[in-house]
Amino acid sequence: MNNPKSRILAHSFQAIERLRRHRWIAAGLGSAALLGMMTAFATAPSADVDRVQLQTVLEQLATPAIAVADAESPVYLHEEFVRRSDTIHSLTARLGISDQDALAFILKSEKAQAISRQLRPGKAVTAKTGEHGELLALYFPLNGSDSMVSVERRGNGFVATEEALRLEQQTVVKSGEIHSSLFGATDALNIPDAIATQLAEIFAGDIDFYRDLRKGDKFSLVYETFTHRGQPVRSGHILAAEFINDQTRYTAYWFQSEDGKGGYYTADGKPLRKAFLRSPLEFSRVTSGFTTARFHPVLQTWRAHKGVDYGAPTGTPVRTVADGTVEFAGHQGGYGNLVILKHQGVYSTAYGHLSGFAAGMRKGLRVHQGDTIGFVGQTGLATGPHLHYEFRVNSQPVNPLAVKLPESIPLEATQISRFRESTGPLRAKLELAKQINLAMAK
Repeated sequence: MNNPKSRILAHSFQAIERLRRHRWIAAGLGSAALLGMMTAFATAPSADVDRVQLQTVLEQLATPAIAVADAESPVYLHEEFVRRSDTIHSLTARLGISDQDALAFILKSEKAQAISRQLRPGKAVTAKTGEHGELLALYFPLNGSDSMVSVERRGNGFVATEEALRLEQQTVVKSGEIHSSLFGATDALNIPDAIATQLAEIFAGDIDFYRDLRKGDKFSLVYETFTHRGQPVRSGHILAAEFINDQTRYTAYWFQSEDGKGGYYTADGKPLRKAFLRSPLEFSRVTSGFTTARFHPVLQTWRAHKGVDYGAPTGTPVRTVADGTVEFAGHQGGYGNLVILKHQGVYSTAYGHLSGFAAGMRKGLRVHQGDTIGFVGQTGLATGPHLHYEFRVNSQPVNPLAVKLPESIPLEATQISRFRESTGPLRAKLELAKQINLAMAK
């Protein structure tokens, strides 16, 4: 076996298919054959809490794969998760593929080229190889669709095809603690980046995930995942979440009304989605605050700074903090590239020094909270890449970090009973996630 660090036992294909139909047997064989590292979490189909089952996942550290000798030519099955630094060469090497013809085909075939272009971290990729590392089949889920590319050996050549995946929906419960950053904590638990981003967006109205996080903050999650033959393909919604930030507890539950509109609400049915987000960037740092007198680094004079500057790399997406209409999109003096949005009532916001605008950005366009409207830059009077953000009331700038933001409309009385009924099982699963965390900490 060419790759001793494969994360799954290698078996003949016939044996694998048999074990896949009886996963409890496979788990027993794995625990008997491997000295692994145990990671506990709960996973189950979306259903009542009493159907949630705890599974123990065994991850191999450095154990050679084993071929079951029930076929003349053993077939090895490998599974690897794409890493942030991966190239097609490093990924195929970890998959046990030692086949230059196969690699050349993957790089040249029009359909198979998607594999090298879509190496998204966390994606599960599966390969079947022969005894000497020759590729028999490779299965690669595609980004943004419920389909995959398969590369299979046919005679002396290869064929690449795209096929739809038959997905199974599962509910995953996990709990963790912040040690350095949100993504550091979620990566340690193998929580997909898409779920981590959702978590930040859900609580964005209450928590600035750059400035407000504290070491020791805790979170618990109940979220959907979609799998194909037991392998994760993509994530769905966060169904319930709890975040304890600086000893303050925040909770969120997904609820979809009868008209099909969904959103996140607190335990008592108040909308978590604020009318305005606190920050137009998901992750950033404040480099200059709102003040009536600041020494301007370009003009070399004292003047008012009627907004907040957020430092971020050029090209970072800038999102609108609330639903609104584009009032201006273009170049305006010291602001450089500028977008001004008109919101409900007396409120408006401005976003300056942009490197560019989102596609279709024009006066009169309707935008929704969280939409990308442009990208961080340093156009106009700017010494480095950052976003200049202004919050205006009756066209007069006010401090966006101190102003009391308007509230969203809560659920109607007729919807509260449905909300409580649908969130009851989710509350129990959140409690289960916290119990798992406590059990693992002991």
